[in-house]
Amino acid sequence: FALVGGIWLLWWLGFNMSVAVAVGFIALAGVAAETGVIMLIYLDQALKEVRARCAAEGRAFTRADLRDAIMLGAVERLRPKIMTVIAIMAGLLPILWNTGTGSEVMQRIATPMIGGMVSSTVLTLLVIPAIYGLVKGWGLPAAAGLSGRHPTDGGANSGTVASSPIVSEPVQ
Repeated sequence: FALVGGIWLLWWLGFNMSVAVAVGFIALAGVAAETGVIMLIYLDQALKEVRARCAAEGRAFTRADLRDAIMLGAVERLRPKIMTVIAIMAGLLPILWNTGTGSEVMQRIATPMIGGMVSSTVLTLLVIPAIYGLVKGWGLPAAAGLSGRHPTDGGANSGTVASSPIVSEPVQ
């Protein structure tokens, strides 16, 4: 996915493939793979925590619990990922805008990395957690109730609008 952003920015700036561009793609591949693996580590850690909590509560692990674990792991990784992208961009944008001696070669190294970091951020923060949820959720029981949470009383008002605390108050 990072490759798409790098190719798009190369096309947009009118750069051709060269050895310098290939070096930029190699560097991009390393950074994108590292951030993706770290996201998976955070997701696995959050999944273990939620599974342990479900076991301690004596209930089955459901898709709603998986969703909670994914949200916990992805949100925990959001700030470090954004800070990494900002730091990389802050270092590469001056190289891209430079017009001095040797800048033509350095621009071609920086361009795929800048474009790829933008699309890699989308991959790491949105696509990887979604695919993780699909893979880990295979065969899990669906959550009980309409809201993705376990029903509290199981009565006639369970999951209806009338049981909502906002609606149940009399209007004067």
